[in-house]
Amino acid sequence: MSYTPPVSLLRLPDVLRITGISKTAMYCLIKIGEFPAPVPLGARAVAWASTEIEEWVANKLKVAGKEIAA
Repeated sequence: MSYTPPVSLLRLPDVLRITGISKTAMYCLIKIGEFPAPVPLGARAVAWASTEIEEWVANKLKVAGKEIAA
């Protein structure tokens, strides 16, 4: 039996802080399919699934040869 962490929704400032990329770079990566797309919350609000952001960061670290222990 494996543990599945709860999913939380992250707003834009948190995503930018966690990833260290700029807003412009993030939206460019979304456009080309290299970054998770946001989930619409309402007419003018979006958020990102925390698990998708964590996976994206882990993949970047893995590609850079800097894997972190789980």
